Amino acid sequence: MPASWPRWTLSIFVAVITSLNTAIPSNYQHLDYCVIGAGPGGLQIAYFLQQSQRQYVVFERSNTSGSFFGRYPRHRKLISINKRYTGKQNKEFNLRHDWNSLLSHDDNLLYKHYSKDFFPHADTMIHYLNDFARIFGLKIQYNKEIKWIEAKRDQKAWNGHYFFLMDQNDHYYRCSVLLVATGISEPYMPNFPGSQHVEGYENVSVDPADFVGQAVLILGRGNAAFETADNIVGVTNFIHAVSRSRIRLAWATHYVGDIRAVNNALLDTYQLKSLDGLLEGDMENIVIIQDNKGKLHLRLKYHFNKNNSQDMSSNINDQSLLSEGVDNLAVRLPYDRIIRCLGWKFDFSIFSNMSKPRSGRGRLSKYPLVKATYEAENLPGMFIIGTASHSVDYRKAAGGFVHGFRYTARAVHRLLEHRYHGVHWPTIALPISQLINVIIKRINEASGIYQMFSVLADIVLLQKNATKFEYLEEYPIGALPCLWENTGKKAENGLFVINLEYGSNFSKPEADVFHPRRSVGEPKHAWLSNFLHPVIYFYRHLPTETEMTQRPKLWPLPRPSHIHHVVEDFLTDWTAAKAHILPLRRFLETCLGTDLRYFFAESCFKFALTNQHLPPFCHHGYLNRQGLLGNDNLQDRVEEPGYLPGDTGSVEESPLHHLSND
Repeated sequence: MPASWPRWTLSIFVAVITSLNTAIPSNYQHLDYCVIGAGPGGLQIAYFLQQSQRQYVVFERSNTSGSFFGRYPRHRKLISINKRYTGKQNKEFNLRHDWNSLLSHDDNLLYKHYSKDFFPHADTMIHYLNDFARIFGLKIQYNKEIKWIEAKRDQKAWNGHYFFLMDQNDHYYRCSVLLVATGISEPYMPNFPGSQHVEGYENVSVDPADFVGQAVLILGRGNAAFETADNIVGVTNFIHAVSRSRIRLAWATHYVGDIRAVNNALLDTYQLKSLDGLLEGDMENIVIIQDNKGKLHLRLKYHFNKNNSQDMSSNINDQSLLSEGVDNLAVRLPYDRIIRCLGWKFDFSIFSNMSKPRSGRGRLSKYPLVKATYEAENLPGMFIIGTASHSVDYRKAAGGFVHGFRYTARAVHRLLEHRYHGVHWPTIALPISQLINVIIKRINEASGIYQMFSVLADIVLLQKNATKFEYLEEYPIGALPCLWENTGKKAENGLFVINLEYGSNFSKPEADVFHPRRSVGEPKHAWLSNFLHPVIYFYRHLPTETEMTQRPKLWPLPRPSHIHHVVEDFLTDWTAAKAHILPLRRFLETCLGTDLRYFFAESCFKFALTNQHLPPFCHHGYLNRQGLLGNDNLQDRVEEPGYLPGDTGSVEESPLHHLSND
């Protein structure tokens, strides 16, 4: 190696060589599936592995499941809603509005049995998760902290390599598939001059009495920042909050991770001029200075670089410098305390260089990058489960929260079952006459495509001549070109994709989402719908990877052969005969070139006698001995012209059953 190479380059080179040649002990325990983390994401995937009787173990560094909720949120109120009443008994529909329950077959393990609060106390989540693990007998090893993960090539392995894990006691485990459900638990701590004077959200006092009569600056503008402000707004002199971006309100963006109404008291006191306020500024450009009285001052690096005469990290009492020649500076008053509430990031430190997942760029840098199937981009066999998988739908759907990633975990499990055990993605196969029924049922009940809109979608695979179809639920929409590889199902005769979408121009921070024309009601204007509504895409051929990458901006899918918007509905109840079902039927008929109407038995009988081809409903119903028995009007009509003798008896004896569509 050239002597001129910098020292840091040499260190990286040595680290990589060490990673490639680290000796793995022979006394390891082999497991098919290793799950790291017993939070909600880890427990959800463990439940599915348990149900399919796979060999797995969950490693949890704490002595309890869901240990994150033992500390966070600091003020103990969850912002995931616990809507206990919807007026309906349909479990699948009710899960649309239950943001805390994990998926299972046991109705006793619904969150409504653990808390009556609309925003539950965090302690109830710990109780719930540990009951979930205990009742299902999930295989969890507590007090096992995985300190190191390394991938080693092996031709016998499922993915061409095994994952080796080492815990805090230097015990090794070999895994065929690694499921990482560690969340994003590392506080984000930017390093700027004076950052040592800042208190972190993770350890700042939650007792309002400790803030009486103080001036407080909060760095950050997420729910943690506003939760902290709400806790002390009644006792402080004033609170200022600073962040690099403008405020985003959940009711304007339709993103659950933005500021929720339950936390926004600071907005009132700011806009009503009650001393509190919001500011914009990049954390990389600020300086925190402590004066000789212990007060903290917020300034910009620019002014120090300009003066080029002060140590930015030292205590100063130069008032002329503090004012910087501006006598109405917004942050000219000193603060008693500065609190950092800048969120969390994924812990990449436990991975060797060979096994470390790639991180995203910009705001996605706190997440590992994953494919649409939640598999690490750079390493087959490693899947990211739970909150950390949010890079797929960041600032869009609910994939970073329980009510979103419970469905993505199920999708990952279905993919694992197909890839490693030859179990095809679950489907139902029905005659084409039942297509409208199935679609209407799903768009009105399904919780997975409702919460993970534009991320998970239902797929209808047409069979030859469009006489039958197969229905796949909650498939990752971004992996559509790889349908065969992931499900074992082919789309050789065309397909429909049933998705739920918001209007493309509706969800953004600056939008006036309460404007008087915010919704439409006429089916002919359905494509202008703003609120969440079903969109059905029809493709004659499965979209390719190239078509996916070249899809129009803001479109979840490439341009289809035909597309249909079901007009938005105030009650999210798409069952109106004229507004919803009729336009949908006509769209499907146009795509399929067939008649999907329902008919009484008398009409089917007429068709059978006068037409060469029967509508699918008659073919699959009437000609299969359904709809005739006990119909007096039809019996009379058959007897009067002499088609059949009187008292024909049972349907089985009737010569009508020899009719075909010839």
